[in-house]
Order: sequence, then C-alpha cells, then structure tokens
Amino acid sequence: FTDAEYWNTGAQSTLHQKLARRLLTGRAKNVILFLGDGLSIPTLAASRAYLGQSQGHTGEETVLSFEAFPHTGLSKTYCVDSQVADSACSATAYLGGVKANIGTIGVMAKVKLNDCKGMRNASNQVTSILKWSQDAGKSTGVVTTTRVTHASPAGAYSYVANRNWETDAEVRNSKQDPEVCDDIAEQLVNNSPGKNIKVILGGGRKQFRSKNAVDEEGGPGRRTDNVDLIASWETDKKKRGVSYKYLWNKGQLARVDMNKTEFILGLFSRDHLPYKILDTSGTIPTLEEMTRVAIRVMNKNPNGYFLFVEGGRIDHAHHDTKAHLALDETVEFAKAVQAAADLTDEEDTLIVVTADHAHTMSISGYPSRDLAGTSGVDRLPYATLSYANGKSYKPRYDLSKENMNDPNYRYPAAVPLSSETHGGDDVAVFARGPWSHLYAGTFEQNFIPHVMAYASCVGKGRTVCDKK
Repeated sequence: FTDAEYWNTGAQSTLHQKLARRLLTGRAKNVILFLGDGLSIPTLAASRAYLGQSQGHTGEETVLSFEAFPHTGLSKTYCVDSQVADSACSATAYLGGVKANIGTIGVMAKVKLNDCKGMRNASNQVTSILKWSQDAGKSTGVVTTTRVTHASPAGAYSYVANRNWETDAEVRNSKQDPEVCDDIAEQLVNNSPGKNIKVILGGGRKQFRSKNAVDEEGGPGRRTDNVDLIASWETDKKKRGVSYKYLWNKGQLARVDMNKTEFILGLFSRDHLPYKILDTSGTIPTLEEMTRVAIRVMNKNPNGYFLFVEGGRIDHAHHDTKAHLALDETVEFAKAVQAAADLTDEEDTLIVVTADHAHTMSISGYPSRDLAGTSGVDRLPYATLSYANGKSYKPRYDLSKENMNDPNYRYPAAVPLSSETHGGDDVAVFARGPWSHLYAGTFEQNFIPHVMAYASCVGKGRTVCDKK
C-alpha cells in the first residue's frame, strides 16, 4: 500500500477494463431488480470493510459483488409529500414508475393516507413492472427476507392507501371497512397481478391465517375474517390445473422439483425472516438460496421473467441502531446478487441493484482502518459507526466497557428517538446487462422501472423494440 506503483497499477487496470467494455444494446429477455432496503451509501462502504475484515484483511479495498457491475448512478428518493421516503412511496417509484405519498403503495399522489375510496378508483392505481412483464407473457417472482406483504414487495402487486393494511385486522384498526378496502395479503392471493406471480418466497405466514388457527409452527394468525389465504391460494391453482407447492421450511424448498413446479408459495416464518447471523433454527433458507430457486423455476419460460428480490432486514437493523446486523445482512444480500449473476447471461439479462432510501448511520472521525477509533478530545474511544438518532442515545461514555462484538449491540445515536429514522440521501444504483448504461448520473427514483421496461420491451412506454 505504501508503494505508488501499487496504486498506479490498480488504476491503470481499471482504466483498461472500462475502455474494453462494450455497451449492450440488445433486448433483455430477463430483468432482476435487487432492492437493499435502507442500503445507504455509508452502509455499502461499511459493509465492504466488514466483509474484508471477515476475510482477514483491512477491508476497504474489498468489493461487494454488485459493486463490480459496470454502470452506476444515483437515485433521488424523496416522496411527493415527504423529503425523506419510506419503503411504501419509494416502492411505487422504483416498481411503478410514479412518485407517491408517504405510506401509500401502488397509487398516485392524489390518494392520501387511509383514503380507501381513492385507492379503489382504478384511475388512481399505478401498475408495476411486474404487471407489465406478466402482460408480455413473462414469468414473475417476488423474494424477500421480510413478510411478503411488507411495503417493498407489496409495491409489485398491491394498491393500498396505507402500507400497514397487510391484513383485514389492520384495515379495521384504521377505522376502515375491510370488506371494501382489500388488504395486501388478500390482494396477493385473489387479485391480479398477485395471483399470477409464479414464485413468492419470504416470511409473514401470520398475515395469511386466521387468529383462530394455528400454523405449522404452533403460532396463531392475524386475520379476523376467518379466511385461510394459503388454502385459497392452493384452491386457485387447483382450479387452474397448474402444478404448485406451498412450502414453509428450508428442507421443503431444497427438495422442490423446480422442473415440474409452476407456482411456489414459500412462507418460512410467521413474521419477517430472522437475521441470518442470529438464526439457529435450521429451517430458514438464505436469500441466496431463495434467489437461486426463483431463477431456476422461472427460467423455463421462453419469454423470460421479471424477478424482484429484497434484502429487507438491512433496514430493520438500522432502525434498531444495530449496525453489525445491518452490515451482515448486506453481505448476505451481495451473495444473492452474485448467485443471480452466476445463473444468468449478461447478454440477455438486466440486473439492477439499488435501495429504496437511506439511513442516518455515518462513518466518521479519523480512525485507523477498522470500525472503531479514538477521540482526539477526551481520548475516550468512539464508534466509527454512529447514528444521527435512535433508541441507543447516551451521553458521552467509554465504549471500551461495551461489548461491541455482540451482533445485537446498539451503536451510539445523537438524538433520542424510539426508532432510528430513514435518511434523505440519494442512493446508489448498480446495473449490468442490456441498456444498463442508461443508469448514469443522478435521476429520479421513478426512472428506474422505465429503463427496465425499455430494455425488456414491456409496458406502454418507449421500448427498444420500437426501433424494430
């Protein structure tokens, strides 16, 4: 590192690679959108250092799988009515191509929070690239480490005036009529495009089962309408005469015959999937494993596919100021991206990796190349990683007495809040494959699906096929 030749040689090698790369301008048969929920740029930097240290070196020079993609841009994440986005309005942007109000999913900004009447108006609903892809005859899939009805995956298939309406119970809690305002789980199972999604893998089993029922792991559901939506999903597939599998554990996923199964619903936890580093159950598949299955199942379609994959628990760890967990979940996310890259051809598959919003974690001070340092004022050690706000607020204290190796350790926060908040930063977009070079510069978040649609010839806007 101390020799100038080391740095000059590395820079020249990068220059050579960039000069040799040709732009891909064919049609994208397949599109995969990876969404790191809350994957801010500081999270990227800290995660690569974390990964490098786990591999036995200083880390900053390490590259996460998608950081090697050839094209990068910046996405502006604000909502119509909020400078700092949540995962609902942002999902409408990067999946539906339209910016909306905070807390709403799949509807225009004309629809305010809890506006049931407005959300039911078809003219206010925003279809997603998942629906555009289905209309073009492609297979579609949704994979997440959160509940499959959570805000990010719901952006692919639902239209709701409140992101919390995952079951009829939440609709009723908002003083709305669940017989009128369809909840997200109900829309996924009974409505288009949800019922036509080939592969659905994630958590949130309780959103599909009655509170009077007991699921495979002995826990009750959340629904108050006495409906078993998993059974409804199976009934729909039986009526259509298609092959299907409902799965609830890792072993079943590993054994599924991907060549003979057309539809898969995998709900591997009552709630969100556990953090990978904390999971000792042996029953929960990794994001990488779920991604591999989804691609292999949908790859049978000669028309191609659209797949949405979310590393959703990065966000949850940040809200709890548990930076260690957030970085580990980011590394797991990068493994899933690498799996997709390994299973696909860059010539016909566009892979886009981005985030919905940032967080308030920063990398600060002038530490040596590790994730802890020493203050220049009172000589007390400080955390290189810290948050602008959150439940871990404390006055100045001696971190040497803290167990920062504990994955559940809460990193310091400057302002006391019950939960750390999102950040309003731009987020990165990484891309490879046909037309990935269009993700250059700084652009609105709702631009993202328009490029995917252009490259894969779906939707009602301009596409590469128009030239032909």
